[in-house]
Amino acid sequence: MNTIPRLDLTAFVSGNTENKREFVSKIGAAFEEFGFVCIKNIYIEKKDIDTYYASIANFFALPIEVKQKYEIEGLAGQRGYTSFGKEHAKGSEAPDLKEFWQMGQTVLDHDKIKEEYPNNVVVSEISEFNTLGLKLYRGFEQTGMHILRAIALYLGLEENYFDNHIYNGNSILRAIYYPPISQEPKNAIRAEAHEDINLITLLVGASAEGLQLLTNENKWIDINAPEDYFVINVGDMLQRLTNNKLKSTTHRVVNPPKEKWATPRYSIPFFLHPRSEMDLTCLASCIENNEIHYAPISAGAYLEERLIEIGLLKK
Repeated sequence: MNTIPRLDLTAFVSGNTENKREFVSKIGAAFEEFGFVCIKNIYIEKKDIDTYYASIANFFALPIEVKQKYEIEGLAGQRGYTSFGKEHAKGSEAPDLKEFWQMGQTVLDHDKIKEEYPNNVVVSEISEFNTLGLKLYRGFEQTGMHILRAIALYLGLEENYFDNHIYNGNSILRAIYYPPISQEPKNAIRAEAHEDINLITLLVGASAEGLQLLTNENKWIDINAPEDYFVINVGDMLQRLTNNKLKSTTHRVVNPPKEKWATPRYSIPFFLHPRSEMDLTCLASCIENNEIHYAPISAGAYLEERLIEIGLLKK
């Protein structure tokens, strides 16, 4: 139970029929039991990850008055910078001990959905910051598409079921900085227990330990992905869509031991969101004994509801 399953994406993308079937079975079972899985061989090169980590460290090291000029009023933190202590977990009043940067979709065709998205914020002090972010964004999108294709097959759907829903979707690349801890925190940890809002989250290796998930036995266990593996977890939208068949697991980022308080932590999660019009009504194939756990709602309406709950959007 202390090790979440580890899979190789090439088995699904370029393996034979048996490899693909086995991958689908294993990732589906992992998402039912744990809500988490470790994956290797995704569509992002390690050198690009390392370079982006260095770039975000340079950004968060900028003077606060420089960073705050990128904190744009009215965007609910969905683009640009969000300063320390602004976000909290659903149901918690204690702010998380972090600051972060977010970039969203860049629509390159004539898709009308472009009108829904604010422009990404451009950092002028670090020349490669935005281009590196966009490169990672596209790699995460491609990886996420294949993960969702495997999930679709596991659910008995057409393999491309999610493709149109995530095309030019409202996904977010977030760069998080958890500063060194200088004094005893008051009722707060780096990221309080929560579940993600989106369909799936893809996380490249964080710079320090601390990520934990809550098991079915109500015990916290550490998530330490081996080198070259990436953590992927189910979000609330996918849990809703599958009527709780796939599990959006509670997780958190705990503070390090006191002897490591001086160590900062950086993290780069990619929150894969669908287009706002996607219907999250529970799939008929996931309804047993006519028990439906969620009312119908669109992805856009659900996202707005949750952003209010975590303090990023005002009513």
